[in-house]
Amino acid sequence: DLLRRQGLDWALFSDPASVAWLAGYVAPVQSGPSPFVASPPLLWYAGGAFTLIVNADAELDELTLPVVAFPGYRFEAPLAGPAEVVAALAEAIGAARPGRVGVEAGALPELLAAALRATGATLVAIDGLLLPARAIKTAEELAKLRRAFQLAEVGQAVARNAATVGQREIDVWVAVQSAVEQAAGRRVPLGNDCVVGYRQDSSGGWPTTLPLREGDALVVDLGARWAGYWSDSCGTYYAGTPSERQLVAHRTVAEALELAISLVRPGAWARRIDAEVRRFLASAGHASYAHHTGHGVGVTSHEAPRLVPSSNERLEAGMVIMLEPGIYWPGESGVRLEDAVLVTTGGAERLTAHDKGIVTLAASGARPEQMLRRETNDERR
Repeated sequence: DLLRRQGLDWALFSDPASVAWLAGYVAPVQSGPSPFVASPPLLWYAGGAFTLIVNADAELDELTLPVVAFPGYRFEAPLAGPAEVVAALAEAIGAARPGRVGVEAGALPELLAAALRATGATLVAIDGLLLPARAIKTAEELAKLRRAFQLAEVGQAVARNAATVGQREIDVWVAVQSAVEQAAGRRVPLGNDCVVGYRQDSSGGWPTTLPLREGDALVVDLGARWAGYWSDSCGTYYAGTPSERQLVAHRTVAEALELAISLVRPGAWARRIDAEVRRFLASAGHASYAHHTGHGVGVTSHEAPRLVPSSNERLEAGMVIMLEPGIYWPGESGVRLEDAVLVTTGGAERLTAHDKGIVTLAASGARPEQMLRRETNDERR
């Protein structure tokens, strides 16, 4: 319907996220582009029908749409690469002579653009055309997202227990990766951050060999991809005993997160939720964080809507959004907490359940193992 409204009977989708959303084919990302695959997956649309153009080694699972394959790995002859992708596109087009063809210009290799023009086609940029539709999740998409969130929660539970004095960022991350893949029974692409508080501005980065010292905070912002759909989540954990300043900041961010969730409803302006959360933290004496308050998730880890100061987007029922306020003291410590919510007609349904409470030691003479306790949301209230 979107294409017809644009007056387009033909289109070539070349953004892997578009192909995943439209066709259900998910290109592997764990180890980067394969040296044997000359092109990302393509999806040719002609008069209401789709044809997937993909390398011959692709795992297609239960896909039922027509497929034109180009060679992937082989040993009998040299890899011909791009020329074979062009030939596969020509096979998908067949004898048709398309007129106006919608293309995702920003993701379309010039070789393929030239091949389309050689048919006499006029290329029409449709970059971003699918984004509003992708923001509203179907029941099938929600099922995939819920499983992806479950995997992220497995990782967060491991990170909480692994964040101990002497462990390095990479030690925690390896434990998380192993646990998630064991739970999934397969390799799982993971993102995003595993950062000890004294590193950089505490807000993000890949894990390194930096160790956790007594009282250090560790921000673990974790997303897992399942069936092409990305989850997201964030917890902040403490090696040893957190300081009173850290405890207060953690409680304040938890309250900011609850505030953000309470503001979610159909029709709410994304920028106003962002502003309210920043205003709350400012009233508690904290500087504004240098990142978004939230974002959508789906076949990419950051989708519409974006909860940022300049956004003109409004929330709609069916959107899945992340909310992630934070407090940072560059070079010292930081805390970020993140939950996912589904926008419903009545407000918000929380989709994440990882433990974001604080582990504290009670001021008594009990043994350490008897003093450990987690502060719950009810106790904070």
